[in-house]
Amino acid sequence: MNASPRPSPTTEPGTGRSALSRRGFATAVIGATAVTGLPAATAQAATARAGSATPAAPGAFDPRDWTSVRDQFALSRDYLQFSAYVLASHPRQVREAIDRTRDQLDADPIAVGAGFVDEDRSLEVRTSLAGYLGCHADHVALTDSTTMSLALLYGGLKLRPGQEILTSEHDFYATHQALRLRNQRDGTPVRKIRLYGDPARATTDEIVSRIVRALTPHTRVLALTWVNSDNGVKLPARAVADALREVNARRARADHVLLCLDGVHGFAAENVTMEGLGCDFFATSTHKWLHGPRGTGLLWGKPEHWPLVRPVIPNFSREGYEGWVGGRDPVAAPAILGTPGGYHSFEHRWAVPEAVRFHEMIGRARVTARIKSQAALLKDGLRRLPGVRVLTPDDPSMSAGVVCCTVEGWTAARAEHELRAAHRVIATETPYAEPHLRFGPTVVTGPEQTAKVVRAVAALR
Repeated sequence: MNASPRPSPTTEPGTGRSALSRRGFATAVIGATAVTGLPAATAQAATARAGSATPAAPGAFDPRDWTSVRDQFALSRDYLQFSAYVLASHPRQVREAIDRTRDQLDADPIAVGAGFVDEDRSLEVRTSLAGYLGCHADHVALTDSTTMSLALLYGGLKLRPGQEILTSEHDFYATHQALRLRNQRDGTPVRKIRLYGDPARATTDEIVSRIVRALTPHTRVLALTWVNSDNGVKLPARAVADALREVNARRARADHVLLCLDGVHGFAAENVTMEGLGCDFFATSTHKWLHGPRGTGLLWGKPEHWPLVRPVIPNFSREGYEGWVGGRDPVAAPAILGTPGGYHSFEHRWAVPEAVRFHEMIGRARVTARIKSQAALLKDGLRRLPGVRVLTPDDPSMSAGVVCCTVEGWTAARAEHELRAAHRVIATETPYAEPHLRFGPTVVTGPEQTAKVVRAVAALR
């Protein structure tokens, strides 16, 4: 694996020597562990072992067989599992990677987790995610969730007085609250618009035209959600980006509208890269459609725009420490400096590459096709039921894996409870002001299970 290029350390004034070499600082930090009773040589050896842990062998896993894919999960078979969009189960490969690191940390936590071990192991994580996103590792900041990513982005973006943020009425709590906090802190204007009338009939033209009409010369940020978790509408992100490109061509660079996406319900459900998506910033977790380790996420940005984001939390990196010791600002890729420091759930973060590997072994296109075919079957079946209103568009270009509906005579909460208790179907109530019933087929479900879900909803009538 090739490491991402890093800037050279700053030299001490008048000496031509590095103020603090990476190797020297790492040795100093690891060597300091001797104070706790662990010799430096032992710490370095254990660190090396931790950084080169052997991945779990695939065993009998056949990624071409959907039954074999399902067998990798410890999910209860007493229920039909249609709620991975909230918090996903880990496949065996991810569980084993987590367990390996947890055992190492429990046996020798200082050696495995001290110094710059996290930075080195996290480079593997960022490289893995960058390969999945189709970008460079230095453009990916690691976080613990989509919410953290959005908070870092909207809290750190440099905006001039008077520049505004435009969002939609449909966006989720995490976006709205991050923007509210920004407004409370420095008065940044925030406006909300409606992107469509009936979500089931939403179109690209309607959404793009409403956005373009809402832009003003003061609009600097367009803060949206790629796939809405309350109705399943997938925004035509590429079309929005293309429209913004035309708008930006008539503006000074400092006034360009930046397209920022909460991408969590499209990430790993849709087979696209960041270049294909066309946004400027992208926030997501890995613990939903990717079935990655819980408590892991990322923030991606175009390299030309990352300098616009001020770091909010100190970063634990060689460059960060070198700057601190040298009494200067650190010099590193902005995404590295934008990755929050502190100790994280290392056993989970360092297992992210296994989730990416598992997903790619199955095949990104196959995963997307599997999800979309079941979503289409589910929408078609639900739409045929009397008293059921499907909110998610039929058009596959306007939807992903999330399928939402209402059932006449049933609140979403009551329907969720009844489906679980009486029909062994796990769905959820959407956490919005007007809740809806929500389903999400994934690689752990299949057409037969999807048909059973339709029959279960029919029984509510």
